[in-house]
Amino acid sequence: MKFETLKLDPGCQVQLQLTGDANNSTKYNCRFFGCIAGKSLLVSMPRAPQGAPRLRAGQKIAVRLMIDNGIGVFAATIEHSITTPYPMLYLSYPSNVGFKEVRGATRVSVNHSVSVTNTSELDEPSSEGIVADISTTGARLELASAIGRVGDQLEILSDVNIGRLMRTLRINAVIRSRIERSTKEIDHNLPAVYGIEFIEGDEDALLVLYGYVYGEMATGHMANSQET
Repeated sequence: MKFETLKLDPGCQVQLQLTGDANNSTKYNCRFFGCIAGKSLLVSMPRAPQGAPRLRAGQKIAVRLMIDNGIGVFAATIEHSITTPYPMLYLSYPSNVGFKEVRGATRVSVNHSVSVTNTSELDEPSSEGIVADISTTGARLELASAIGRVGDQLEILSDVNIGRLMRTLRINAVIRSRIERSTKEIDHNLPAVYGIEFIEGDEDALLVLYGYVYGEMATGHMANSQET
């Protein structure tokens, strides 16, 4: 895929690793600042772990970043490093980005209304929208307004049916990607689409999530069986 199609938000996390040295597996975490289209990417200067070499101009690196349900990977060269006004690295602009799917759970298509609050922001902005697909590990949110950036934490709230029971699903998640809208989302005036990962640790909340997801999977399986 082309780098431009990722539509990365400034501040999203990026991981760098030196290539060409089989003995060096050190990973350097930094933040994406922006790009000069077709020329350079700008990332924050990562702090080298203890004992690891400092990054410098001319080095070949592998760049990894989260994209929706997987990891984007591309090769780059460190072109420049600067210290003022802010420590940054200039990386060569990638022609293409490879993609490796890492989704660890089957997703089921749904169309379920939710309320979403960004708990990373002081004013806790919120939005209404729908869950378009969901698994026990993550979901795709289609919202009526933009609510945050990659890395922000969200609280998802909705009433869900589990068999004959209705329960309140209140679960914490983190934004992993901002996704380009499809024609359907444009037609339904849903301007903000996110890929999220659930990070909930409360067992009661997880039981509600699992019950809802597995119930939707069972319903979808029955519907497919009847059609065939």
